[in-house]
Amino acid sequence: MPKILDVYSKAINEGKDKGVLSSDIRLLIAHDMGYSTPIETLYHKDDEFTAIDEFNAQFARLLKGEPVEYIINEATFLSYKLYVDNNVLIPRMETQELVAAISERIYDYFDPRNYLVCADIGTGSGAIAIALKGLFKNWLITATDISQGALDVAKKNIDNQGMRIVLKQGRSLEPFLKDGAKLDIIVSNPPYILNKDDVQPSVKGFEPESALYLDKGNSVYEDIFSHAYDVKKGDLLIALEIGYDLEDYLTDLMAKYLHDYDHLFLKDLNGLTRFLFVFLH
Repeated sequence: MPKILDVYSKAINEGKDKGVLSSDIRLLIAHDMGYSTPIETLYHKDDEFTAIDEFNAQFARLLKGEPVEYIINEATFLSYKLYVDNNVLIPRMETQELVAAISERIYDYFDPRNYLVCADIGTGSGAIAIALKGLFKNWLITATDISQGALDVAKKNIDNQGMRIVLKQGRSLEPFLKDGAKLDIIVSNPPYILNKDDVQPSVKGFEPESALYLDKGNSVYEDIFSHAYDVKKGDLLIALEIGYDLEDYLTDLMAKYLHDYDHLFLKDLNGLTRFLFVFLH
């Protein structure tokens, strides 16, 4: 039976020309050996690697460019371990920043201790809804997605966390319009990529296109702005993750559909315009 260090070193050499990250190799090893964190692979480097057959099969997939999160069916989002598969996008750091921005700025709009009614549009894995429910226990959160496969993934994660979050299938605000529901907060990380050249090959090849690319003729952003007043209970906060190149497009949409509102574009940690907060009075 080979030692963990031997397997790790061999995999790094084999994956070097394929762009395989050493961090992904450590993640695979930790997962296969049942370690709680990838750093433990280094602490146990002289132990026998008892899961070599499983690792070899997974590493072959990694060499073909498949994201490690899909291989192990797990992604970390803030403090949560989430199940993921190719029905949903792998949660990104920028989306964690969106949750952080909401938690920091919510006091500018509402008292977050209240029972605020919140919609997570295009929930995917349920990451945003779960993170917000963890932060704001009193919020009444409904998460929606057009994809039943995505909702199945979200349900698995919500159940794993033991949280009470309602799931509904439908595009954008459709489920709320149908039920006559009224909202205090809308949060969404919709498809926003305009230029497919911006997308890495592993994303193009494995993650769902319907959650990636913005079709301006069928835009979730436009759906939300055009129906905002139909679901507005009192004041309404809309918090969106956006593409770095969408500021003019979204400014035009707001001018077309909204009145008596404040808005704020925010940059991510890379200095790119990435979030839009809109407050309807």
